[in-house]
Amino acid sequence: MNIQDIKNFPSQKGRIAIVTGANIGLGLETSRFFALKEMKVILACRNMQKAESAMQDIRKTVPNADLLAMPLDLSDLESVRSFAQSYTEKFDSLDLLINNAGIMVPPFSKTKDGFESQMGVNYFAHFLLTGLLLPLLEKTEGSRIVALGSMAHKSGKIDFDNLNAEKSYSKFGAYSMSKLSCIMFAYELQRRLNAHNYQVKAVAAHPGGSMTNLMQHIPSFMVFLMENLFSGMFNTAQMGALPTVYAALGEDIKGGDYTGPDGFREVKGKNAIKVPSTDYSHREDLSKLLWDESERLTHFNYSF
Repeated sequence: MNIQDIKNFPSQKGRIAIVTGANIGLGLETSRFFALKEMKVILACRNMQKAESAMQDIRKTVPNADLLAMPLDLSDLESVRSFAQSYTEKFDSLDLLINNAGIMVPPFSKTKDGFESQMGVNYFAHFLLTGLLLPLLEKTEGSRIVALGSMAHKSGKIDFDNLNAEKSYSKFGAYSMSKLSCIMFAYELQRRLNAHNYQVKAVAAHPGGSMTNLMQHIPSFMVFLMENLFSGMFNTAQMGALPTVYAALGEDIKGGDYTGPDGFREVKGKNAIKVPSTDYSHREDLSKLLWDESERLTHFNYSF
């Protein structure tokens, strides 16, 4: 799927999408694509002022966009619960849940619930959010859940003895583990959906190498090099959003699929295609352990 394919894609009017972290970068461009197809888009953001600015930005290119900003702080599981409750009180259907928001290689910190920040925001909060909204997704025909992965998952391992940096902290190690967790969650969720005859599809997508706000914690000299000397090697945020949109709307997408750019080593590309993930990410034994640990740590059990 490319930008022209999206433009030619039929209207999605009447459908609703939630996009976490929709105020900037990949989330903003994903929301713009959905708005272009006449979907109602819920911008789930921590900062409402930035969400309002994002809606103004989208309406510059999609004047009649159907948008609603709702507060969601993924570093606080109580905020996740409040968001899900507010959404279910307002709406009786949900077509797409795009678990997009994320942070990358920040200095060590913990979320309100004691998670290492990258595992907490990128993975655990989305695990809970998905579980809370799953009954509504199951009621909605053709619904999908899209988890955002990363090329970084290829170097990741699930360190069950150090999930929240209890023993040591590696910025990139925690980031790669969080993104591996997101992909493994999508695969395990699809296995459980299949086992219980649910119609929802769980899929994953990665943007390749994209110049987005995720770069904020990377050393400034590296960002300078990427922006000025190697910019041609990376996707724009708009191109980086294509795999997410393909995972969400592609007619040939099956539950458990993983999408990314079609270019060299999946770093960038003009098209979004189905791509492989590591053998490790398909380990069912580890995925089950991760699932059980996630339920324990978030104090939430899925209703299968």
